[in-house]
Amino acid sequence: MKVKARLLLAIALALTVGTFEARAQNVAQAPLAPDTMPFTLAQLDQMLAPIALYPDPLVAQILMAATYPLEVVEADRWLEDPKNKALSGNQLATALEAQPWDPSVKSLVPFPQILRMMDSNLDWIERLGDAFLADEAAVMDSVQRLRRQAEAAGKLDSTSQQVVVTNGPAITIEPANPEIVYVPVYDPAYAYGVWPYPAFPPYYFPGYFDGVIVGSVGFGWVGIAIVGPLWGWNYCDWGRHRIGLDRDRFAGLNRNRPPGGTVWAHDPSHRLGVPYRDPGVRNRFADSMGVPDARRSFRGYPADSAAHFHPSMGVAPVSDFGRSAAALTRVSPTAPRFPSTFESFGRGAEVRNEADRGRGSRMSTPAFGGGRPAAPRSMRSGGGGRR
Repeated sequence: MKVKARLLLAIALALTVGTFEARAQNVAQAPLAPDTMPFTLAQLDQMLAPIALYPDPLVAQILMAATYPLEVVEADRWLEDPKNKALSGNQLATALEAQPWDPSVKSLVPFPQILRMMDSNLDWIERLGDAFLADEAAVMDSVQRLRRQAEAAGKLDSTSQQVVVTNGPAITIEPANPEIVYVPVYDPAYAYGVWPYPAFPPYYFPGYFDGVIVGSVGFGWVGIAIVGPLWGWNYCDWGRHRIGLDRDRFAGLNRNRPPGGTVWAHDPSHRLGVPYRDPGVRNRFADSMGVPDARRSFRGYPADSAAHFHPSMGVAPVSDFGRSAAALTRVSPTAPRFPSTFESFGRGAEVRNEADRGRGSRMSTPAFGGGRPAAPRSMRSGGGGRR
């Protein structure tokens, strides 16, 4: 009788331990909840500070492309291939026709410094894309708020590189030369005067425009020749808080698939499984979050790539690009801090891990060199900053 009782007790203990182990495994595998609170004005201005003074069409391209972070990574890696890096003008436009990326991503390829800046700071760019998807009006208002601040500080005016026009409540910035886009290189802590949010200093990404000479007004310029098919197909409609499109030109960049209208709308098929931060946005695109198997296979992704987006991937081994995924979630002591829930989520590393998985069968590129910052740097507000 005692033997039977002991046997039953042993079985019960085994079942109990197995249950606890199963629960522990489920907890370990459960996705961590991202920070889903709406972004504040301070957070939006902090995010937009590095690009708010760019020409309008370039700002629009960055905002659209930020909603497709994986394709941004792929485009930057594609450009690292020497045979692609050597392309320019119509040859570059023709080569990009074969790529399945969204037109906004393709249009950033002629701006390699900006593309690299986005790829190297994925946490920032993904948050920017999430903010734009959640509230386009708030993001576009942030750009205008920052421009007014720069204007009030005496740092924004028409020059030989740009035409700045105040049209009602909106400030527009367009290239002064129809053949060249001049990208301003500036320190946000200087360009916007005294920063109004000490707890959220503006993002600053030095090191992507080496060799630029900064003039007496605190700005430098990078001149990039316009590639006809890749420029001028979009515009910022500040009054209606939206991005307008030239349907025919968009279709030409989109494998002859025109958009649904003349106003930009996010295409979840280019999201490639990257999760959406905002619950409302997530529900809006709930039926389109996966990656079609045919396209995923074609581009080198494993069949279950969508399932690989898991917060536990925040720290990963060094990839074959010579850069660790952990470096992307590392923040310098002076950098602005994201909420702890977002830091633990580590989605920037997930995006890079997914891109690294698929890269092998798509192309072969040299290892990254050193000297490129892996995390955003913030500057203290006010004064002349590093200038």
